[in-house]
Amino acid sequence: MTDERRDSAAPDRGQDAPAPTTGPEAQPLSERGDNRSQRPTSQAFREFIADGWGPRPDLLPERSAAADHAAARRAAVGRLFPGERLVVPAGGLVTRNNDNDYRFRPHSAFAHLTGLGTDEEPDAVLVLHPLDEPADGEPADGQPADGDAPTHEAVLYFRPRAGRDTEEFYADSRYGELWVGVRPSLAEVSARTGLRAEHIDSLRDALAKDAGAGQVQLRVVPQADAAVEAVVAEVRAQAGQSVTEGTDADLAVALSELRLRKDPYEVDQLREAVAATAEGFDDIVRALPRAVAHHRGERVIEGTFAARARENGNGVGYETIAAAGNHANTLHWIGNDGPVRAGQLVLVDAGVEVDSLYTADITRTLPVDGIYTPAQRKVYEAVLEAADASFARAGRPGARFRDLHAAAMEVLAARLAEWGMLPGTAEESLAPEGQYHRRWMVHGTSHHLGLDVHDCAQARREMYLDAELAPGMVFTIEPGLYFREDDLKVPEELRGIAVRIEDDVLVREDGTVENLSAAIPREPGQIEAWMASLRG
Repeated sequence: MTDERRDSAAPDRGQDAPAPTTGPEAQPLSERGDNRSQRPTSQAFREFIADGWGPRPDLLPERSAAADHAAARRAAVGRLFPGERLVVPAGGLVTRNNDNDYRFRPHSAFAHLTGLGTDEEPDAVLVLHPLDEPADGEPADGQPADGDAPTHEAVLYFRPRAGRDTEEFYADSRYGELWVGVRPSLAEVSARTGLRAEHIDSLRDALAKDAGAGQVQLRVVPQADAAVEAVVAEVRAQAGQSVTEGTDADLAVALSELRLRKDPYEVDQLREAVAATAEGFDDIVRALPRAVAHHRGERVIEGTFAARARENGNGVGYETIAAAGNHANTLHWIGNDGPVRAGQLVLVDAGVEVDSLYTADITRTLPVDGIYTPAQRKVYEAVLEAADASFARAGRPGARFRDLHAAAMEVLAARLAEWGMLPGTAEESLAPEGQYHRRWMVHGTSHHLGLDVHDCAQARREMYLDAELAPGMVFTIEPGLYFREDDLKVPEELRGIAVRIEDDVLVREDGTVENLSAAIPREPGQIEAWMASLRG
């Protein structure tokens, strides 16, 4: 601000006096983010900018390939909560800094029940309204009966595009068409999802309908959208509804457990995510010489994969781990700011998230020079043997999820005992009172995979860890060994080496398992040949 402007703005306070921060002359803090704006406000401008636009296309979008699957999921959830109103928010935009938002990603439960993905639709809310008298066997708004009468009508409340004669059209940087593009209409969202669509402004009245006198209990997915939770809390309070700790938590659990078994559409999406991730690993191998030449070679690897993830999908499914040398002994190394040196291993844990928001999760540990040293191969083969044991256990009838980890640990404990690293036998280490081998692998061997990289995280123990493997389950198998440079209990020649091998696994209808990521080499000889073929 020039001196002249400062003088004219505050003539009575002196040239150097600051503008007031409080009091009647102060500009509200909420308005100060617009101080840089020079937005026209005249009525003439508003009339001019609203005029002279061509007609919008009348063609409605095709029904999404996910729509029927999402309808079946909604029907399954509805049957668990008959007579109750279920509120599933997409979530809102999150401020990155000042008036800049992070790229929007809807809550996974919302995406699962609507079939919407990418950045669709901030502030939207899916509501399953209980039906008073379901029609005999008739589906409601795309919800198939599946042998049972539908229990709920699903309605999607969202903010449709505003008219070109509104201030939002040209002035709203979060939702305006000239700022973020054309938002869909109610009819377009309905055509795509098979859901009845309503304006978000009608949400509160819809939630309050029949909520009094205990007629319709409300449940809302917790921690998805604080603003929606506040509206639900207000409606509950006015209706006199009592709420226990489990009221909303039970809905979150049910929605999480619904994703434990993937339907055919979800499996196809995961296959696409894995295929895109495989291309990303090819790119990484080609980029290794450039990574070695760069002072932040790990960042070269991360950026190479991120480019593929954006080209082939929505982006990365989680922060990429590109850890060279001893950095790989930090399990969640995502700083990725170190060098990549000849003779090292580089552990890359990465996954592409496709536009439907399903993600892969794959780890390969690669020799930077393309050839494993004897010490590196020794560790790698032990981890590979553990992974293969876990695969074999997964294919046995009656196998439980917890068995995958147990199988891998049996192998790793045996190898560590052979190398003289345990204080006793492998059997003593495997006992609950031992567990010495876990010093070098403190994480679990498996987790479910889907819309979230650690999918179904709110599921109950008996439905997850203690459950039998069932068709449609998709999970990882990812044992590892991590020998830090300063670990004096590790033989000197193995210090600084870390290896993890991670694959994405599907339980087929016949109970056998399929390695979805098998196209990415995982045996040391195959990896060396693959790297040589890509690097010429």
